[in-house]
Amino acid sequence: MGAGRRAGAGGGVVRVVVLGATGATGREVVPVLLRRGHEVVAVVRDPSRAPEGVRAVVGDARDPDVLPRALQGADAVVSALGPRGRDRGLQRAVVAALAPAMLAAGVRRYVGVSGAGVDAPGDRKRRRDRAVSRLMHLLAPGAVADKEGELRAWQGTALDWTLVRPPRLQDGPATGRVELDPHRSTRSVTMRRADLAQVLADLVASGEHVREAPFAATARGA
Repeated sequence: MGAGRRAGAGGGVVRVVVLGATGATGREVVPVLLRRGHEVVAVVRDPSRAPEGVRAVVGDARDPDVLPRALQGADAVVSALGPRGRDRGLQRAVVAALAPAMLAAGVRRYVGVSGAGVDAPGDRKRRRDRAVSRLMHLLAPGAVADKEGELRAWQGTALDWTLVRPPRLQDGPATGRVELDPHRSTRSVTMRRADLAQVLADLVASGEHVREAPFAATARGA
């Protein structure tokens, strides 16, 4: 860990690097981390869009020359990166650059966002969700392949990663009522980005679900 600190499990996270901080989910994650007293370093391509209160490192999250500057002294990485147009290899490319950079910097904890349509070993998906996964593989094969490749890439590292798999994301205030399970798909088919942001921040601090890809959703009726 950066400066010898241990992220998660009560280790007192101090500095968190956020990828995708200017996106719809990233804009929810950053304020949560700041309110909890963390220092946030945001890797951004456009410094004018950097969220208030962060230290911005300008560059691309896939650039091995940029990542060491962002990771210096860090305790953990949170990624809210999503698909960018036709850039269907984004997630795998980020892992390829980020994992060795984290190892070199001594940063072990990574929490990122995947998707409920991604299949993982040990899944116990409901019939509805198995059908949705098949449909996603047909309608968006590039995006799903990238996410599943991302999962395999993290599984091939020795890092303490977690990939959260939410269903369809929605805007709206946090409810604080969340379903989270490492293997069983959720009853709810939507998740508010604000609830997802809370989950990501919780996982950084708690160190739970290490080397797992839990399903997450905003609970029904919330």
